[in-house]
Amino acid sequence: MGTTEARKGLTEKAKRRSTIVDVAQRAGVSVGTASKALNGRGSLRPETRSRVVRVAEELGFEPNALAQSLLAGRTFTVGLLTTDSFGRFSIPVMLGAEDALGEGRVSVFLCDSRGELDRERRYVRMLLSRRVDGIIVAARRVDSRPPIGKDLPVPVVYAMSRSEGRQDISVLPDDEGGGQLAAEHLLSAGRRRVGHITGPERFEAARRRALGAQTALGEAGLRFAGGAPLYGAWSEAWGRDATAALLEREPGVDAIFCGSDQIARGVADALRESGRRVPDDVALVGFDNWEVMAEACRPPLTTVDPNLSEVGRVAARELLAAIDGGSPGGVRTVACKLVVRASAPARTGAQLGLVSAGAAASNGASSRRRPTRAPSAPGAPT
Repeated sequence: MGTTEARKGLTEKAKRRSTIVDVAQRAGVSVGTASKALNGRGSLRPETRSRVVRVAEELGFEPNALAQSLLAGRTFTVGLLTTDSFGRFSIPVMLGAEDALGEGRVSVFLCDSRGELDRERRYVRMLLSRRVDGIIVAARRVDSRPPIGKDLPVPVVYAMSRSEGRQDISVLPDDEGGGQLAAEHLLSAGRRRVGHITGPERFEAARRRALGAQTALGEAGLRFAGGAPLYGAWSEAWGRDATAALLEREPGVDAIFCGSDQIARGVADALRESGRRVPDDVALVGFDNWEVMAEACRPPLTTVDPNLSEVGRVAARELLAAIDGGSPGGVRTVACKLVVRASAPARTGAQLGLVSAGAAASNGASSRRRPTRAPSAPGAPT
């Protein structure tokens, strides 16, 4: 008897499953209006859209995914193709993209090409065969790259990578603005002899971060301590070697801005070995906000956060806009932010915390003096 009643209850519950008609009737709108409100389409008043959404939640209404796809001519799926098998830079980008896509009830196919061109091509063909509405390509370097294909039937957005295709959208952290932010922070703390140690000059990120810092120093009537940035490798070993070269060239340096947190960790070690105190004698700022590295540094490292999760969110929103027919191709930049820790506190000695990024660097970058390559320190990577 109990089993029969339970089955009857389940049957009645199934019969009472809410439909779009129920939602429309309860909200006092037409079925068409209810559909537009729930799918985020049409020009509806905000209060109408909110009322329909609220009623749908109260009734436990769940739209039929297949029916939505047929009506909209879309699959509500997106391909997320990463070229970064390490993941330290691409994972925050992908998580941010997935968050934004989830808000629009879009499912994601994740593919890792591991940096292999043939594998990438196979994944692109597979994603297109599944009729995805668009593709996001996430990388770990902002340098230019060829498009993943020509005349693709869906829009493509590149995150942390600049596509050479004019029709594509590229979303990048504002490395130049981040470099300017770091130098401005050091200047505001009273530092005047600021050196710069960074990665290989062939990397666009290294060049742009140096340019931003140079701009801030130039506006203060200063130049880099030692005369120019020291380009080398993205490693602690390079940070140590370059610090020795910089101190020999400019013993009175009172601040060093590094192009990565890993380099800054090596710089901190070298400064300590030279008898200089951080930040009392030399303030130190890194770039990336790689928390494991920054917090383990002695003292904890002030660093520029490239805001990679936001890069992913912006890329996803741009893709959704492109799917709907908007968002022309081009490059979008996301502002960086400064995370202040003990290696470079503010001049006031205020509590350590988060400082928002200032305005992006001006568009007159082409008129600024480009940093010249300094001679490498003995034994430094090239």
